[in-house]
Amino acid sequence: MNHLGTVGLETERLMLRKFKLSDTEALYNNWANDGEVTKFLMWPTHTSVEVSEIVVKDWVNSYSDNKFYQWAIVLKENQNEPVGSISVVHMDEEIDMVHIGYCIGRKWWHQGITSEAFSGIIPFLIEEVGARRIESRHDPRNPNSGKVMLKCGLTYEGTLRNADKNNQGICDASLYALLAEEYYKGLKI
Repeated sequence: MNHLGTVGLETERLMLRKFKLSDTEALYNNWANDGEVTKFLMWPTHTSVEVSEIVVKDWVNSYSDNKFYQWAIVLKENQNEPVGSISVVHMDEEIDMVHIGYCIGRKWWHQGITSEAFSGIIPFLIEEVGARRIESRHDPRNPNSGKVMLKCGLTYEGTLRNADKNNQGICDASLYALLAEEYYKGLKI
């Protein structure tokens, strides 16, 4: 893959950009401190703004690595306040695969924002970075996350039983993927 790092991307309603230290309070207040948002995630609910600050500092320091992809999801109408995040949480360079993770504040659920953000990074990851497979997974008890994946063109591949762990404990993992060949085929329709 041709790693380019977290570059700014734009969709109809969103700016996807690098996090800044000044985003710490928004991250904490908008999603990281909400147990409903983090219920099915693999990282714990933040107990203080100081925890969020440590995370944001780590991300900011990691932006110098071209293999690091961590975007703040920001509405164009308020570019100073992230409402969620989307990132490459795992990659396998042997098969040119990136695994995507995302979360968004509860106030912005069911507005198509997460789907728009995910759809916004797909062309970049396939066309510019050279990913041949984009995948994501969710706990089946969180079906709305799977709806995001389907809306973005990923195909449901199956559910692995007791194959993952999140804030609810050991869980099943429903896996979805989009192959580059499917992406390019869709562009010709």
